[in-house]
Amino acid sequence: MIVAVPQESFPGETRVALIPASVPALKKAGLEVVVQSSAGQRAGFSDAQYTEKGAKIAQDRAELFTADVILQVRAAGANPEAGQADLGRFRQGQVVIGMCDPLGTPQAAQQVAARGVTLFALELLPRITRAQSMDVLSSMATVAGYRAVLLGATHLPKMFPMLMTAAGTITPAKVFVMGVGVAGLQAIATARRLGAMVSANDIRPAVKEQVQSLGAKFVQLELDTGEAEDKGGYAKEMGEEFLRKQREMIARVVAESDVVITTAAVPGKKAPTLVTAEMVAGMALGSVIVDLAAERGGNCELTRPGETVVEKGVTILGPANLPAEVPYHASQMYAKNISTFLFHLVQDGQLKLDLEDEITRGTLVARDGKVVHPSVCPLLGEGPGTRGEG
Repeated sequence: MIVAVPQESFPGETRVALIPASVPALKKAGLEVVVQSSAGQRAGFSDAQYTEKGAKIAQDRAELFTADVILQVRAAGANPEAGQADLGRFRQGQVVIGMCDPLGTPQAAQQVAARGVTLFALELLPRITRAQSMDVLSSMATVAGYRAVLLGATHLPKMFPMLMTAAGTITPAKVFVMGVGVAGLQAIATARRLGAMVSANDIRPAVKEQVQSLGAKFVQLELDTGEAEDKGGYAKEMGEEFLRKQREMIARVVAESDVVITTAAVPGKKAPTLVTAEMVAGMALGSVIVDLAAERGGNCELTRPGETVVEKGVTILGPANLPAEVPYHASQMYAKNISTFLFHLVQDGQLKLDLEDEITRGTLVARDGKVVHPSVCPLLGEGPGTRGEG
């Protein structure tokens, strides 16, 4: 069975789905690995490193699409424009694994389904213990949380740590992290390592202990947060009245902060507005907001995805793809996730899809020309198993 790794075609995407160190384990499992020439170059991995580990290098992108399995960072809906160029290359029975944004752009999954492709979306992995080593969202959130703090520190006209010098004492910067998922926790830890005073808030009070264990202060909101998480462990969309009360309570904390990092995102939904224009106006000159939900519209009312905005002296950063700014380690983590997922599907060198398995069933978006995922089909106005349209 041949596994192919194309070069990512999404603008600005520097990650690669598989790194050279991942190749020997795949070969040991009976798989042949073909990598497009220069696919790993932007992440720091040369073609020579892949061949040294046993992979073959293909110069022609079309050649890769004769493989049995295609591994990508951004597949289908996660690469809606540039990905169209590959649509005609897919063939019946081929397996595609990657991040697909099926809840945000279900029509793309429908197009891939029409080609007869078996499509797996790694964003849909169930949050269960067995799937932790495959969890690309957590891996990429780790990178994003780390990078967000560095961006904030770079743009802030202050230093993060307290310093006692002959020229006087430098007071530590105040960092406020909104949303204590994986990205938020990594942001807290990174800001603390840099010496900042850190506080954090989340609609799930259960994370208070995690925040405090990292040396940060948990900002308690007196709100009913019992329905903030779904059965799969993902954040749920909250009502506008809840969000209004939440914004009122955190306005004071935002005003006192030097750097605000927002991380609240709901899969397939527009990001909730947590920081209003009025809050931004109340922040001190030189303050910084790093909006990790920018790709989903942003948690700050003034965020522009992919841009830097300066409003009333406050810098608002809307990075759309932070993991791609640390591509070496982001690719290393992603490769581990996707390889582990592939091993989950392979037995004796062949794909064996057990649809009774929670991981397989939970990530399978399309099969046999149909969109089959129960969360994606309703977005297309269809029931599970409706045939795609090409």
